Amino acid sequence: MKTDSIFYRLFQSFPGIFFELIDQSPTIANIYQFSSVEVKQLAFRIDGVFLPNNNTLPIYFVEVQFQPDKKIYSRFFTEIFLYLDKTELLNNWQGVIVYPSKSIDIGETERYIELLTSQRVKRVYLDELDSTDEQSIGIETVKLVIEPETTAGMKARELIVLARQQIKDEITQRDIIQLIETIIIYKFPKVSRKEIEQMLGLSDLKQTKVYQEGKQEGKQEGKLETVPFMLSLGATVEQIAEQLGLDIEQVRQVAQSQQSQQQK
Repeated sequence: MKTDSIFYRLFQSFPGIFFELIDQSPTIANIYQFSSVEVKQLAFRIDGVFLPNNNTLPIYFVEVQFQPDKKIYSRFFTEIFLYLDKTELLNNWQGVIVYPSKSIDIGETERYIELLTSQRVKRVYLDELDSTDEQSIGIETVKLVIEPETTAGMKARELIVLARQQIKDEITQRDIIQLIETIIIYKFPKVSRKEIEQMLGLSDLKQTKVYQEGKQEGKQEGKLETVPFMLSLGATVEQIAEQLGLDIEQVRQVAQSQQSQQQK
């Protein structure tokens, strides 16, 4: 599973979860926009950035790191400082790096220790996040990414029940449940979509009015917009066409268009 893609989709769809991860109110997300930013002069892109709607609030640079990398801090700070140098924004900044556990955090720190021990940077270790009765659906969904396969299905079912209890808005409820389903799909790539639905008890839920309405609203357009994301997760054209119910040629055209844009 390409974990960073899952996280960036999660932060895009539910930005409040990011602020919960750094011990802030999720309502702060209302004044931020999550996106990737490009420094055109240097032809590089930072995938995860929260930009505020005014210059009194900090910019948050986010890195999701699930593989050991000794140069993570060198790269992370280089990208941040190059971006700050090449833009006209006057905002302060903070960096956030999300790890599954401390064992993955093997980056060389000697030259960056002052930054790492300051308030500038926060390192989040998912396996150290507390689970309590008061824990939010957002944090628990994040932790599902590192849940062992032996218990992931059971945990996902619990989260779906929790989502239906905690989230009153039906559209938001549907979106978070679909995200939970997506995480499970990519944790079990050899299990069919139908088997996933049965595992999570979604077959009956997807017959409800809100799911059917969501299925009809912008159905074709919405499916095509999903294709680039699924490609980024490593799915093949054939797998995407089957899962989304699209013609293979439609998916291939989107894939070719995306490839052409990346080569420019």
